[in-house]
Amino acid sequence: MGKLVGHVAIVTGAGQGIGRGIAVVFAKEGAKVAIVDRNAETCAEVTEYIRSLGHEAIAIICDVGDSTQVEAMVKEVGDEYGSVDILVNSAQRYVPRRLVEEIEDEDWDKSIQVGLKSTWYCCKAAFPYMKEKGGKIINMCSSAGLLGLEGRAVYCATKEAVRAFSKTVAREWGKYKIHVNVICPAAITPATMFMKNTDPEEYARMVDGSALGRWGDPENDIGRVAVFLASSDSDYMTGQTLVVDGGNIML
Repeated sequence: MGKLVGHVAIVTGAGQGIGRGIAVVFAKEGAKVAIVDRNAETCAEVTEYIRSLGHEAIAIICDVGDSTQVEAMVKEVGDEYGSVDILVNSAQRYVPRRLVEEIEDEDWDKSIQVGLKSTWYCCKAAFPYMKEKGGKIINMCSSAGLLGLEGRAVYCATKEAVRAFSKTVAREWGKYKIHVNVICPAAITPATMFMKNTDPEEYARMVDGSALGRWGDPENDIGRVAVFLASSDSDYMTGQTLVVDGGNIML
């Protein structure tokens, strides 16, 4: 028996990277998984991969920065599987690296919309399904926000806003047995490969700063921690931030 047998999970940003890794390991642990992404091709690929392993998954194309699409997505999952037990908010729109004096209004708008507001949209839409029987919400943040990386003001501010939002949701919804926790991961993803190619110095600094000397694997490193937070093993945890970055940041 897997740790998540009988549970229904929604994972946003599941078409690639950390979202993909979490979705795959959730399925391997027995969850029925909704693969949510705005990229139809990657969304379908991940869904078919999970099905090829003998597990259940559905693909839902959704721009989580659009509240109407989010409401329709969550309803589709509820109609298909009868419940929503786990929500992972992993989607985040990329914002180019800029110094503070170079930031454009559009940078803030994109990052906040598909980052902070999308997390709110998804939590709000999932709440009616979790209110009666509890649930697990996992929001993906970043060690960049904890450090305040140069050139990443918009991204750092967005992720720290998600972290603050998560603590308030955890406090307000604790009475419903809804657990809300945060992961700040460091893993090999298309985004980190882009950083390696465009900003090798920052990439090298992050690798060198890790006590374990490597980037994490989305499935085997980050996904396993997500399983812990999604399962009954973490039933006495809420409002917490777990930094899963190989020992780059030590709180």
